[in-house]
Amino acid sequence: MSKLATTAVAILLLAVAAVALYRLLFWFPISIGGAEVGQTASLLTFVICAALCLMLFRGAKTEH
Repeated sequence: MSKLATTAVAILLLAVAAVALYRLLFWFPISIGGAEVGQTASLLTFVICAALCLMLFRGAKTEH
C-alpha cells in the first residue's frame, strides 16, 4: 500500500475514533433499527480504531 493511502486510512480511523470518544464523553443516544447502541460498542470502536490508526501511522512512517 502506498504511503498516501496508508496515511489517508489512518486519518479516517482517527476521525472514527474521535467520534466514538465524543460519544463516550457526552453520552448521546444512537439507535439502529429501533435498537439502542450501548456505550460498550463505542468503547470497543474507540479502542480498535485508535490501535489501528497508531499501527498505520507507524507503518506509513517507516514505508519507503
